[in-house]
Amino acid sequence: MTTMDVWLMVLGYLVGSVPFALLVPRRLTGVDVRDVGSGNVGSANVFRSTRPSVGMAVIALDVAKGCAIVLLAGKLGGDDHVRAAAGIATIIGHVYPVWLRFNGGKGVATAGGVFGVLSPAATAVAAVTFLVVAWRTRYVSMGSISASLLLVPLVYLMSAPSPTVIGASAVTALILFRHRSNLARLGVGTERRF
Repeated sequence: MTTMDVWLMVLGYLVGSVPFALLVPRRLTGVDVRDVGSGNVGSANVFRSTRPSVGMAVIALDVAKGCAIVLLAGKLGGDDHVRAAAGIATIIGHVYPVWLRFNGGKGVATAGGVFGVLSPAATAVAAVTFLVVAWRTRYVSMGSISASLLLVPLVYLMSAPSPTVIGASAVTALILFRHRSNLARLGVGTERRF
């Protein structure tokens, strides 16, 4: 691993740490999402607490930061390992942002951006799964969990490079960990519908 590779991962973490779910609603509506709804710094809470247009802007920016770092890593000559590592660092930054005392979102949209570049077809299927499950159940968390669980077999079946498969496995584990309270609420029937 070269010095450039390390700096790409550091940059990925820092870019991932930019809390669009906090900054955009505060700028456009004056709402601090940490004080409303679930208190989570994520797009679902932005949707619930502000307007759909603001939520869509946050999703677009979170996806974009995941895409941008992986594309930059490739542009600078990074191989599959470096691209995957930089992407994972971006997701970790989103989930554990240094600017918010390591308390960020759940990483789903940013992971969509990362794997949208690393394995576009697999990510497209996972995204459709998210939309269908979330629409049918009205649980965003269930859509996120379903899409995350499906991502690993999809990237494997679509012959993605091994760093992408390993990265998808690690990210799925992280997303499931971040959704542990949602899983508990789903189990007892107290999860909030969208």
